[in-house]
Amino acid sequence: MLTFINRCRSQLAPRARTFRTGVILAVACAGLAAAGCGSSGSSSAGSNSPASGSSGPAVSGTASVAYAGSLQDLDEKSIGPGFTKATGYQYSGRGGGSVAVAQEIAAGEITPNVFESIGAKPIKMLEPRFTSWYIQFAASPIVLAYNPQSKYASELKAYADGSKPISGLFTLLETPGFRLGRTDPNIDPQGAAFIEMLELAQKQYHLPAGTVEKILGGPPSSASSPEIFDETALEPRLQAGQLDAASAFLSQAVQLHLSYIPLPDTIDFGNPAMAAHYATASLKLANGTVSTGGPLVVDVTTIGKPTKAAEAFIAYLLSKTGLALHKAAGYTLLTPTIVGKASAVPAAVRSELSG
Repeated sequence: MLTFINRCRSQLAPRARTFRTGVILAVACAGLAAAGCGSSGSSSAGSNSPASGSSGPAVSGTASVAYAGSLQDLDEKSIGPGFTKATGYQYSGRGGGSVAVAQEIAAGEITPNVFESIGAKPIKMLEPRFTSWYIQFAASPIVLAYNPQSKYASELKAYADGSKPISGLFTLLETPGFRLGRTDPNIDPQGAAFIEMLELAQKQYHLPAGTVEKILGGPPSSASSPEIFDETALEPRLQAGQLDAASAFLSQAVQLHLSYIPLPDTIDFGNPAMAAHYATASLKLANGTVSTGGPLVVDVTTIGKPTKAAEAFIAYLLSKTGLALHKAAGYTLLTPTIVGKASAVPAAVRSELSG
């Protein structure tokens, strides 16, 4: 068995270039090991057997899920294990900036059968070759997470509890030496939304011209700012004390037990009813395209020809159990809505929506 697992490591290592290597390797090797052990007569709920306590037929297959990095904690700790226990299908997850993940799918560098994105743009990048539909079902606003051990912690806490007006927060973020973390706006919707949030704040609070650039430390679309980190590494750096504050989704702050400053819904991109207002903020990216502000909604679709495991995973996401897990993790639940070619949505998924 040790030899088998070592072989797994050597086969999987090249695929872990941009993702949480430990998580992917552990999940993938566990799946392969379970399959290998099956030949000796043993079985588990996560391999070719039905879920524990189920009298249904055995199932096989893996839901290979590429997800926005902000979903990592929820997917790896709750959704993935819960899905396997409930259905018997395997789960394998990988995370990154939604746009970057879409680019890797389009280039054939990764081949997931499910894609969970923040915002619809990354999914639309894959249409019509890889998919023709998606379902939106939850939203999560932008917040500013902060390190309670930061030398600015008392000021940040005052903005968090409302004892100081939120308009002063943006002046604090300009302070020389303040260590702010964010993601690359060119490859991650959170990175773009954070900058668009600053633009809305500058207008709403009548801040001086150039406030956004001062906070960002340079041009908004630059990918070389020392403030920029990979999405899956941003909050760990904050927790390690390497940053004073960092961009985050409310859901991340809740799941990771971070101290955070909530923002008004006029600038946090968390209220779908304010879509027209959010669209007044925009950002020209490094490649010349324009990102327009919009509600930060979780969208999901299958990639390529839907597999049974992929269909079951999305159905689980949209089930009462899946939605409850999202709510507990800090997401605002939306009425699941199909966007695009409804006839292409697998029957198993449509059945969950109608139920």
